[in-house]
Order: sequence, then C-alpha cells, then structure tokens
Amino acid sequence: MNKRRLIVVAACAALAGNLALAQGDGYPAKPIRLVVGFAPGGAADLVARAMSDALGKALGQPVIVDNKPGNGSSIAAEIVAKAPADGYTLLIASPSSMSVNPSLNPRLPYAARDFIGVTKITTSPLVLAVNPATGIRSVPELIAAAKKDPGKLNYSSSGNGSAPHLGAALFSQVTGTEMTHIPFRGGSLAIQSVMAGDTQVTFGTSPSVLPQASGGKLRALAVSTRERSPLVPGIPGMAEAGLPGYHLEFWYGMFLPAGTPAPVVKKVYEATVQAMGQPQVKATLARDGTEVSVSESPAKFEAFLAEDGKFWTKLVKSANVKVE
Repeated sequence: MNKRRLIVVAACAALAGNLALAQGDGYPAKPIRLVVGFAPGGAADLVARAMSDALGKALGQPVIVDNKPGNGSSIAAEIVAKAPADGYTLLIASPSSMSVNPSLNPRLPYAARDFIGVTKITTSPLVLAVNPATGIRSVPELIAAAKKDPGKLNYSSSGNGSAPHLGAALFSQVTGTEMTHIPFRGGSLAIQSVMAGDTQVTFGTSPSVLPQASGGKLRALAVSTRERSPLVPGIPGMAEAGLPGYHLEFWYGMFLPAGTPAPVVKKVYEATVQAMGQPQVKATLARDGTEVSVSESPAKFEAFLAEDGKFWTKLVKSANVKVE
C-alpha cells in the first residue's frame, strides 16, 4: 500500500469514527465519570450515589462518582465545562452552578452556555433547622432572636451561592433580620457545625437534616416551601410556621459539556430517566425527603433552566448576596 493510499485510508477511518460518535454508535465504551460539586455525605452526593448504579446498568458501563467540592460547586462545574464533549464526563448540579455562581462572580472560568442540560432529576424543599441548645422552637422565636442581637446568630451553608446560602439570605430579606454566614465545603460539614454548636442555624437539604432531626441532634422548624411538603412529614410549611411571604424550592439536574453530540445526549437522557424510575432509587431518595422529578426532554429542561435562572439571579441581586 503506497503512502497516498495510507493517508486516504486513515482519513476515511477518522471520518467513520467521527460519524459513529455523532450517531452515538458504540457509546458508552468505557466507564463514565459523574462529577459532584460537594463533599461526600451531602445532598448532591446522596442523590448521585442513589442513582449511579442504576444509571450504570442503563448505560451498560460503570458510573463512578467523583466528588470535587469547593467554591460553591464551581470547581466541579469548571471541570465538566472543560472536559471533552464525548459523554464520558457528567455533572450533577443545582441552581448554584448554573445561575447563582455566575451571578455572584462574572469572572468564573465557565458560563451556563458551556453546558447542555440533560434533565432535572430531583426536587425538594430545604429544611430550616437550629441547634436545640439555642432554645429556639419556632420560626417566630428565630426571628425574634435574630432581631434582638443582629449578626450574633451564625448560619451554615454548603458554600457561597449554594441553595442553603440563598435560602437563609431570602429569610433575612423577608424578615428584616441579620445573621452571619459561615460557608463550608459541603452540606454534611455545614450540618455538623450546627450540631456542634459552632453555628446555630441552617437551611439544609432534606437528606442532610432529617436524619439528625429525627435523632434529636437538630430541631427542624419548617420546610422552605409555603405549604407543607409530603416529602417531609410532620414539619410545617412557612405559611403555617408564621412566614407566608417565604417560598423556596430547589432541584438537581444532569448536565453534559456543550458540544456533546445529540445522539449521546439522547442516550444519557434516556438512561437517566430509566435510572430515576427504578423503585429502589425512588425509595432511597424519598427516605431523605427528595422526590424524583425528570424533564419531558432535554429541550424542556433547557427551557426550564432559562426561566428558573431568572428567579435565582433576581434573588442574588435583591438580597445583596456577595462572594465572601
């Protein structure tokens, strides 16, 4: 075979390989990395580990959870934004990565346009909880304590721009109170700080708060939605708790790097929906106050993101949330 023919054969092979990728043929052919922007034990990590096995079975390859905490999940988002657009690096993210962090820091090395939204996967309220040693037993008592000594109460979160951070910021805005924000590198660390008494208040995710509240290590005052949530039985909604002007709900979704071929996106979408529909996955998440909620299609999820982002961006600005 002469040199010219070798070049032609190589070019044809490369073209065939690119065509196969564009069609999604042979994908996936190796293990898949599922990046989570928070430390093990937090809500995002629990969601990832609850569905990773089922997702791997649906795709036919192992799905390996990779925790990359820090900067309110921005480190994980940057990793995935810069990863090859081949379907082998996925991101579980919340509004923090997609809307809040870019609003807080326009110099971030990534933007929402660097991702393809595959589907929403879960939704849940936050849970307002306090250390029992504070003696605070209700939302009105918390408001009174915060007004009596502005800035004295410390509230923990899983990082700047995280849903717990924004939940507390909205609470302060609605109630006219002032509390001091103490960010951590993950939800489990934030919860541990409240249990230890280093901080006194948190708007934690259901999976992080509920086991500790049931064991008496935290006192849950209300869920962050206006009405009670069937996901969190026995805990009043904000209206019942005395704060009808407050409402906040958050979600997690699946994302891929921008430029991922449409057939690969379709395969990831279908596998994710299949995984989230497994009874064991639903039961595991329900025990922690999280509901499976998948989008009708990637396009529907992208439309949801566009509208939802407006809410979070407005909250960041109106509550004057800053990077600390």
